[in-house]
Amino acid sequence: MTTTTRTEELKELARDAARTYAEAGAEESIRWAFDTFGDDLIVASNMQDAVLIDLATRARSDVDVLFLETGYHFAETIGTRDAVAHTYPGITVVNATADQSVAEQDAEHGARLHDRDPGLCCNLRKVVPLRRTLSGYSCWITGVRRVDAPTRADTPIVTWDERNGLVKVNPIAAWTDDEFNDYIVRNGILENPLVQDGFPSIGCAPCTARVAQGDDPRSGRWAGKSKTECGLHG
Repeated sequence: MTTTTRTEELKELARDAARTYAEAGAEESIRWAFDTFGDDLIVASNMQDAVLIDLATRARSDVDVLFLETGYHFAETIGTRDAVAHTYPGITVVNATADQSVAEQDAEHGARLHDRDPGLCCNLRKVVPLRRTLSGYSCWITGVRRVDAPTRADTPIVTWDERNGLVKVNPIAAWTDDEFNDYIVRNGILENPLVQDGFPSIGCAPCTARVAQGDDPRSGRWAGKSKTECGLHG
């Protein structure tokens, strides 16, 4: 089968599933993804919590989990990643890294590129490694939710990811904050300790600030800049 034929088949599959699972719950859409793709999918996590990983491992214990190891994470985020791997021993954490170390990037572009050109920094350390890693799969499952930001308000449950060339499943897209937090409490889900320390949306340490209670949860990301997304989801 040629690459073009496979891509067209996946696009058609995504279109059909987008209609069939438009109102599907998280468990149903995740089950469809595993039934359809088996080993040929990966679950993404920024290690803010293990909600999506917990949901996925209820359907299948041996899951590939994508973590973008940017070199700029909080120590707490790395600790959460390691704790998640210990708690869910069947998973395989796939650490996607940039072509250059932070030191090599500093040597080429100058120190603190994230301050001067955060878009380029995100592209080098997140977007490119993500695309390279996803090229080995036909489907990825993400924890994007519609309430996260206005740019995500129309997030479908299943879609074709044109940018990365594979099927994308967003099983908790319709979850409210109350539903999300209730799942964490009811199931004792691991959560990055920074969440309770004023960081409701966690990215790289240089570009994530503490958020005042009642403020937009994502206002601490690239605070003071026009940037609102890292480019992974649009």
